[in-house]
Formats: sequence, structure tokens, C-alpha cells
Amino acid sequence: MIELDGSQGEGGGQMLRTSLTLSMITGQPFRIVNIRANRAKPGLARQHMVAVTSAAKVSSAEVSDIEVGSTRLEFHPKRVTPGDIKIDIGTAGSATLVLHTLLPALLLAGEPSSLLIRGGTHNPMAPPMHFVDRAFGRALRQMGAVVELELRRFGFYPRGGGEIAANIMPCRRLQPIELIARGPRLHAFAEAFVAALPPDIAHRELDVIRAQCDVREANLRMCGLPNDQGPGNVLLYTVEHEHVTEVFSAIGERGVRSEDVARRVAAEARAYEESDGAVGEHLADQLLLPLALAGGGSFSMAHLSQHTLTNADVVRKFLPVRIDFIREPSRTVCTVGG
Repeated sequence: MIELDGSQGEGGGQMLRTSLTLSMITGQPFRIVNIRANRAKPGLARQHMVAVTSAAKVSSAEVSDIEVGSTRLEFHPKRVTPGDIKIDIGTAGSATLVLHTLLPALLLAGEPSSLLIRGGTHNPMAPPMHFVDRAFGRALRQMGAVVELELRRFGFYPRGGGEIAANIMPCRRLQPIELIARGPRLHAFAEAFVAALPPDIAHRELDVIRAQCDVREANLRMCGLPNDQGPGNVLLYTVEHEHVTEVFSAIGERGVRSEDVARRVAAEARAYEESDGAVGEHLADQLLLPLALAGGGSFSMAHLSQHTLTNADVVRKFLPVRIDFIREPSRTVCTVGG
């Protein structure tokens, strides 16, 4: 039984999701206490509950009694069963975080799977579906994974109702990769999506990106969505390099000016471009688990976060891998090895 304390390190939901994924893959049970102890509302939220119940369903796991707000959990997995899987979060909770929990286990399950998840697709505290497909998905494909990801419908907070789909082919083993240099910049473009909101919001956001990120007019895209998918707004700035793709984003919020939403995206993108790191903070966090499953690899990052350090600690508890971080003047290099 692997013992985990959710108050350690970053203290968020990532510790739980990584534990669920690796427990399913390795067959090792775990017990976690103080779940999300460092959050304003500790314990399991609805989307975490769905991640647990979905992982339990996929792996026929035995799970201790839990409910929204529970701060402890035991999870005893059996065999992962691939197939046609449908999940409805029932709220605007993040569908992409549930996808992150299940995807690696289904990749290694030996048979194809199709996955449909309903919930929030663009949430303030979770990776948007565009990031999962373009940034994380590209890295997975470079590692030999055959995964088709599709955003079928946007889901914004608080309404939800979004849909994401994944077709997952079996992968005997992921291959190590090295993402030390991002390579030449090939393409950059910005998209502002609005649903049931004035189009001027998108225009104002894109004006800021054009001015602060030096994006050509032809690469600024105002994207109107059907009103029944809103109200909601998300700004995305995608930068494609030879070896890696990054997506920077921000969700429009009531009472926050459109220009301020765009400035957050521009500031994060500029900090990344001015560093020598191949990947940004969020992609760095997500690469750790697949590289550990591959048995090796390396990448450089613009910023080493507490989130990434905590995730590395969890991975080490389940897998016999070494994860080292070497800080350099304008980046940090992470190496993963057996």
C-alpha cells in the first residue's frame, strides 16, 4: 500500500490524479489523506470524484466510501479494461483533467478505446482542450502514441455541457524523447472564442495580442460560437516550433476587462519566448508521467514550479525511476531515467 499525504508540496488535485493513473497502470493500491489540503475548499470536488469513479470503473477498483468534500481515499485497482467509455461529470468540472487521468492507462491497456467525456472544456484552473491536443498531444504522438482528440462542444463555467472525445490505440510502450531545444519558430496564431457574449470582447483581446506578441493580422482569429454553448470566452495563443508546440490561454471572467485577460496570455507567452526552455510550466508538469512510463527522456522548461516538483515526488513513489532537475541561468533541465 502506497501512502500519500495530500498536504505535501503543491497540495492540489494533481497528486490524486497522478496516483490514480499510476495505480491503474502498476496495479499498486494507494491511500491518500489530506486531499487538496492547500485549497480554499479542501477535499474532493465533483470533478475529482468523477476522476476517482471513472478510474475505478476502468480498472474494476475497490474504493473506500467517498463523497464531495472527502479528504481521504483508498484505491485498490484490478485489471484495466479498455472499450467504449462514456463519462458525464454533471457540472462544469474539467473534462480535460478526467481525460488526463484515464488516457495513459488506456494507452497501455492492449486494446483500442473510445472515450467521451461531458463537462467543462475551458476552465480557469485546468488545461483547455486545445492545449491537451496541440501541446500535450503532440508530445505523446512523438512518443509513439496513436491518439485522436476532438473537441465536439465547448463547455464554459458555470454551465458546462462541453464534450471531448478520444480514440486511443494500444501502445505497447511509450518511447523516450528529448525536448531540450524548441527549435525555430514555425507559426504563431491567436484565437478568441466567444459564446453568447458581445463580439467586441474578442476583438479587444486580439488587439492586445497583436500589439504585445507581434502576431500578424492574418493570424488573428475571432471565433463566434453558438449561443447555447455560452456564455463564455477563452483566448488562446498557439506557438509552433520545430520540436514542440505551446498553447497559452486565459478564460474571460465577469468583472475582468478583456484587455487584462489578453495581457495575462501575452505576459506568459513572452516569458516563455524569452527563456531557453523548450516547454512551458504546464506542459513540463504533464510530461513527467509519460516520460517515466517510457523509462527515460529529458526536457528543458522555462520555469520549474512546485506543481511539477510535487508531481515528480508522486511518480517516484509508484515507479523505479530517477527524476533530476538541473537549474541553469535561463531554464531548468529535467532528466528521467531508470
